[in-house]
Amino acid sequence: MERVKETVFYKSVLKELSYDFGNVYIFKGFVISELNRGICFNWEQHGQVIAQDVTCFLGSKGEDVVYIANRIHSYAVVPTDWIKFFKNQYNLRDYFIVSHNWISLINLTFEELFFKRKIKRFLTLKEAVNAIQL
Repeated sequence: MERVKETVFYKSVLKELSYDFGNVYIFKGFVISELNRGICFNWEQHGQVIAQDVTCFLGSKGEDVVYIANRIHSYAVVPTDWIKFFKNQYNLRDYFIVSHNWISLINLTFEELFFKRKIKRFLTLKEAVNAIQL
């Protein structure tokens, strides 16, 4: 799978956020995350930090933002933490996952139970970015 830095999209990054658990790239209208292998992504240690930093940079709580999880590495997600995301008044226009790993599909099934809309899955980052209706 391609990393953001290896694509033509990288030249359009407005802000790059680097954390010890991965990187987040902010673009006009969308955000792409690339998280490290083996982490257990949860609200308290990861999601809240990203949400606050992206909100601070964009000046909105995400209602006009598409979040793309570019799952270049295998990691776990605490699906019930989407409840905490929404409880803190954050929102997303859409949520896309880029992966060809079958374990990610299992995680996706659980995440969809707690995310307010359908999560869209793509095999390539290019497909996901091209699917955004700006």
